[in-house]
Amino acid sequence: MNVLLRYFLLKKVQLMRTFPHHGNVSCLEHSLSVAYYSYLLCKKLHLSVDIQSVIRGALLHDFFLYDWHYKGNRKGLHGFTHPREALKNATLFFQINEKETDIILKHMWPLTVKPPRYKEAFIVCLLDKFCCLVETLKIHSLLSPYHV
Repeated sequence: MNVLLRYFLLKKVQLMRTFPHHGNVSCLEHSLSVAYYSYLLCKKLHLSVDIQSVIRGALLHDFFLYDWHYKGNRKGLHGFTHPREALKNATLFFQINEKETDIILKHMWPLTVKPPRYKEAFIVCLLDKFCCLVETLKIHSLLSPYHV
């Protein structure tokens, strides 16, 4: 998980801390949880995956850098549009590979019509939904080391 620490310490990634996401959970806390549980699932099930891409993609899947609760002048519904915005920001600040691109773009499937192409993207997609549910139900403090 050293790759997580390298990204976590960057100022642009730390900006995610300032944006609320689900309830009282920040965008950064949510993304850390998705990365943590995705990593944990892959390790526990001994899945043959590109674990670095899983971690980076999970950390950057919601790298849209705005408070989605306020519409502002953005067009479209956040659930449909934020994957492209997150990818735009990720490619602006980082070198993103094909699997990470798929993770970021497809994490909202089935809202995104095309399903994930890689198993890494499918894993992050599932764990994103799990974390969202846990955070929305406000039981995240029971499950994640990031919510103390």
